[in-house]
Amino acid sequence: MESNQKQPNLEVRVKNIIEVDGLKFKDLNNSGKLEPYKDWRLSPEERAENLVSLMNIDEKIGMMLINTRKMGLSQEDKTKTSHDGVLDEAIVEKGENIFAVAKIYGTTHTIENMHLRHFIHRDNHSPAEMAEWINKMNEVAEGTRLGIPCLIASNSRNENGESIFGMNDAVGIFSTWPGTLGLAAAAMGEIKNGGDASLISEFAKIAHDEWDATGIRKGYMYMADTATDPRWQRSYGTFGEDPEFISDAIGRIIDGFQGKELGKNSIAMTTKHFPGGGARENGFDPHYAEGKWNLYPTPGSLEKYHLPPFRAAVEHGTSSIMPYYSIPSISKSVVQEFEGEDIPFEEVGFTFNHYFLQRILREGLGFKGYINSDSGITNKMSWGVEDKSEAERFAKAINAGTDLVADTNDIENLKIAIEKGWISEKRINEANVRLLTEMFTLGIFDDRTYVSPENATEVVGTPAHWEAAYEAHKKSVTVLKNSNETLPLTVEKLTNKKVYVEVFHKDPKLAATYTDQARKECKEIGVFTITENHEEADVAILFLQPKSGSYFNATPGLLELELCENKTIKALDGSEYQETTLSEIEHLKEVCNTIRNRGGKVVISINVTLPWILGNAEPLADAVIAGYDTFFKPQFEVIAGQFQPVGVLPISLPASEEVIAVDENGDCVSPNDVPGYDKDKYMPEGLSYSYKDSDGNVYKLGHGLSY
Repeated sequence: MESNQKQPNLEVRVKNIIEVDGLKFKDLNNSGKLEPYKDWRLSPEERAENLVSLMNIDEKIGMMLINTRKMGLSQEDKTKTSHDGVLDEAIVEKGENIFAVAKIYGTTHTIENMHLRHFIHRDNHSPAEMAEWINKMNEVAEGTRLGIPCLIASNSRNENGESIFGMNDAVGIFSTWPGTLGLAAAAMGEIKNGGDASLISEFAKIAHDEWDATGIRKGYMYMADTATDPRWQRSYGTFGEDPEFISDAIGRIIDGFQGKELGKNSIAMTTKHFPGGGARENGFDPHYAEGKWNLYPTPGSLEKYHLPPFRAAVEHGTSSIMPYYSIPSISKSVVQEFEGEDIPFEEVGFTFNHYFLQRILREGLGFKGYINSDSGITNKMSWGVEDKSEAERFAKAINAGTDLVADTNDIENLKIAIEKGWISEKRINEANVRLLTEMFTLGIFDDRTYVSPENATEVVGTPAHWEAAYEAHKKSVTVLKNSNETLPLTVEKLTNKKVYVEVFHKDPKLAATYTDQARKECKEIGVFTITENHEEADVAILFLQPKSGSYFNATPGLLELELCENKTIKALDGSEYQETTLSEIEHLKEVCNTIRNRGGKVVISINVTLPWILGNAEPLADAVIAGYDTFFKPQFEVIAGQFQPVGVLPISLPASEEVIAVDENGDCVSPNDVPGYDKDKYMPEGLSYSYKDSDGNVYKLGHGLSY
């Protein structure tokens, strides 16, 4: 890393500036002297090593934890805020909410007395308010003994979707693109048309500028996981199922956010979830105990399908990597190899897994950054080490190679592990040097500590950003079926015809709200004559937004992928329960049948957030399109022929429940660790994995029609 020899423009709010050799430096510890860590002419590594030598054990412990931190604006009781309501100072007792696994203190106490410097931002206020909040936190940090600043991380903020904690906590403030699968659909479509995935590079560059302006310098993104188990609820956060495409996309994401190498203007990336979370046990996720296993029943699958995107992330210099919670299963896997060597499966979560972190990630792939655990590994998702104390879990994770432990302020248990001699001082120092090297490289000790709230407003509001995002929405739209050239619904085809628009959702209240919005956006296209009575309509455009499962809780049985209402399902314990993924299905059928019986046309759009089984919807329609948390209006533009369809499926859609059936031993007929496009190699004779519609189109990776 090049050291910086040009005088940076330094701003201090609490400490002083000192002059040495005619140059200015921040006197971050009020010593009046120029210790190496204050000297911006030295390399980040040299500065980090010096600073670590000056830190006491409590400061080193605080540096190794990252915790969610509320903004003062999100605190309803304004007496529990400081700095004009900007910082949240509330104390939350242990167990009071899902985040309070230990007692949570106010912002100032957490920075000054607990010495935390890494924080996860999940609130969704304006760019200027975010910038001001980060500035105030850094002002508090500047006033501490060594003046070590704060680094703020966030999950994705630039993708449309219904807000989900831990995935897309924040939506609609930054330029809003389609979901990750939508970015993949658009970019893969451009590749199919002879182009490349530069749309993803543009997305990353624009998002970088918005984050940088607000002072959020660390991204918990993106998912490099290859989606191989169709029931995995987090599939929508991936770039799909093609390891080669995902590798290209992840490389572009890192280059766009970080630059060719990490520097003062980078947003540092945390690529997740090593070594790939797609190889689930029948979709169950390790956010809950039922999903704690990664399965590898197919020879070579780990190296062939799951590791390539992480290899790409390392090659592009990702700043940190987040291992998944899950445990590699011995009993449900065949021996997997890495570079010709059998991998010994230790049945502990990957954060605690020395072989995966040291032998594969660091030695094999050559990873140089730091390892950032997923949230809650010492108190909730401690898979494989449930029998150990919290202090022992800290020791196991850190000795395995984890440098930063996420979503905790549990300084007490980390300190116990150190005092008992379970973690060496050398290892603690190594982790601190890695973490501080990133901070020095990002310039937050020097001229990138504080940002301008006015500039944040201006950058995020840049019209070109929102226009590029809107263009990506249009390109994401994927035409799956188009019987008898139903689409495009041009002005000529619609002469004297009325169009009925409705949105279907799992939640009928949301369906009504979305229907109003879709009808309004339909009118804006200026092509359609709209009726709100389907019985007088000649054409119906129906948006289906199914939902299945929950991020933090297992379903009683297997995750449902059919579009269904009050379907009776067998739970894993043999009992029966009812499941709905889409409400008002009888009404949906009635609308479709009424219009088609009169010779009208039905267009159905499916929101592909999971690889839905479409047997209950596709036969009802003359044309089927897919969106991926894609806005309504761009879909209308494609339907009307104002925009030529580009998108293709980034993920194969299963033919039926039969092709993902699970037997009494818990084994799936199609292997959980193999992507959809390759599953047919392993299917029983006579079974084809991907859905085939009434026109003979096969809904597999890369399928997408054009006009």
